[in-house]
Amino acid sequence: MENFLELLKQRRSSRVFTDELIDKEAVCSLMKAALMSPSGHRINPWEFILVEDKAVLRALSKSKEHGAGLLEGAAMAVVVLGDTTKTDVWIEDCSIATIILQLAAEDLGLGSCWVQIRRRKDADGNVAEDNVRNLLNIPAHYAVLSIVALGHKARETQPFDEEKMQWDKIHLGSFGNE
Repeated sequence: MENFLELLKQRRSSRVFTDELIDKEAVCSLMKAALMSPSGHRINPWEFILVEDKAVLRALSKSKEHGAGLLEGAAMAVVVLGDTTKTDVWIEDCSIATIILQLAAEDLGLGSCWVQIRRRKDADGNVAEDNVRNLLNIPAHYAVLSIVALGHKARETQPFDEEKMQWDKIHLGSFGNE
């Protein structure tokens, strides 16, 4: 348990990456972790598109107005999709897969950053999900939840400061009880 808590403490969003590519074994480990993610009734509504092409990463970096620019410098992006015809909890299931992917990246010494796509717009007011859908030929019954930027960290970040733990957000028995 202590090792997992240390992993959580160390995992911080990385927005700047080196030019080093992610080796195939690490990519395989990342995808194994994503595919082992829990989902309601083991329906597994998620699909993952791996993008390494620099021109496509550049296009994805413009898919929404704020917070996607870092994709241009990533070694890889994993686009997380949900099959909306399989379950009404695809958002939850895909969110779990996204964070599992990020934790696996940290465990491998890689940096990652969640780029929210669902319900976002680009600088011209276009729906970010449509931008990604058109770029990657995604069928209509799949929704784009997020894109995970991945790469070797260009700089180390400070671990989570436990002094900033918000213990007042814990309630015993009912809301408002400490």
